[in-house]
Amino acid sequence: MRIGELAAQAGLSRDAIRFYEKVGLVTGRRLPNGYRDFPPETVPWLQYVRTAQALGFSLAEIARTGEELRDAPDSAEALSALFEEKIRVIDARISELAALRAELEARAGTGCPLRAAG
Repeated sequence: MRIGELAAQAGLSRDAIRFYEKVGLVTGRRLPNGYRDFPPETVPWLQYVRTAQALGFSLAEIARTGEELRDAPDSAEALSALFEEKIRVIDARISELAALRAELEARAGTGCPLRAAG
């Protein structure tokens, strides 16, 4: 299917698809007239990409895990493991942000917030 049809079916812009192609997330072959032609399985893959992005996965993570999931014998189990790892990363980041917030709060109103707190 051509890029316009793919964009309509996937609910994305042509520019988004071109970007995903540029970073290697999708591959389309070039027709003799220069148009891009994408296989039908690109639609669910793009929906997966958008959902994964909404869940906080980077495009690099999506590219890497997408390859792993295609080769995984049990995708549900593999996805659960990915989600659990992402939760650990988020929890660590929440802890870092809480510590940063506490540090900023301790410095607020000190008259010299860049001086070591204490």
